[in-house]
Amino acid sequence: MKILVTGAAGFIGSHTAERLAEMGHQVIGIDNFSPYYNIELKELNAKALSEKGIEVLRVDLRTDDLQKALPEAIDIIFHFSAHPGISNTSTFEDYFSNNILATKNLLDFALQCEKTPFLVNIGTSSIYGLEATFPEDVAPKPASWYGVTKLAAEQLVLAKSREGKLQATSLRLYSVYGPRERPDKLYTRLIDCGLNNKPFPLYNGSEKHLRSFTYVQDIVDGIVSVLDKETIVNGEIFNLGTEEESTTATGIETVETLLNTTIKVSAKPPRAGDQSRTKANIDKARKLLGYNPTTTLKEGLKAQIAWFEENFIK
Repeated sequence: MKILVTGAAGFIGSHTAERLAEMGHQVIGIDNFSPYYNIELKELNAKALSEKGIEVLRVDLRTDDLQKALPEAIDIIFHFSAHPGISNTSTFEDYFSNNILATKNLLDFALQCEKTPFLVNIGTSSIYGLEATFPEDVAPKPASWYGVTKLAAEQLVLAKSREGKLQATSLRLYSVYGPRERPDKLYTRLIDCGLNNKPFPLYNGSEKHLRSFTYVQDIVDGIVSVLDKETIVNGEIFNLGTEEESTTATGIETVETLLNTTIKVSAKPPRAGDQSRTKANIDKARKLLGYNPTTTLKEGLKAQIAWFEENFIK
């Protein structure tokens, strides 16, 4: 099948594009190479994809003419493109344009294709709110601009499914980590601090936060499991993540153990909208998708440390 992956130069998008190519699909990636974080990291990801025969086109879903920029003969779209996370330097317009407007434009493109592609929206546990421990049928209570706009994007996609205009599903991902993780995320930053003797910025109270830290390849397992299940998953939402909970403090200790070091901590004020607990309820994904993540936190962090040392330690 011919598959389009938006946000293909990003963390999870790049891993998914690789997996799809390994499965024998023809994969086309797009990314706008936003400066939200170091573009060099995205270019490194794009280079890795290029070496595996996956072209990543520089396309901005917000402003480009998608009918001209993209091929029409696409069977499936995996939509990762988004303005991620909780950042004091990001405006509401950043979240709105990248998460809502870009998704609307992608939908318009999909509906104008000669054959309407199956659309897989990549959502987030932030949709649930300050605690994300619920099954998919619980009413969302997002507490950040990121969560609000990702919920809106999800509903834009599912609305077209309800209208019968296309087949679509949405996957809510939980606390993904691993090789290629963004530099602003917990484990890349911890590893950098541990290896380079930098102070780690710890938001007050966050050491007690509980997370379903999920290794990226376990997430990709869940994402690609929707293939050939269009009828089953159409109009449905699925949580993807591990059921095992760990505190941020446990994550810090695990990285310290693996690096055989002590990481200095610099206390920072709490972040508004930061989730206090995430625990993936994957009963639905296990039943309908056969989803079963197995990688332990220690195993996943070993792989992430190896990636960091290979690419950023000279």
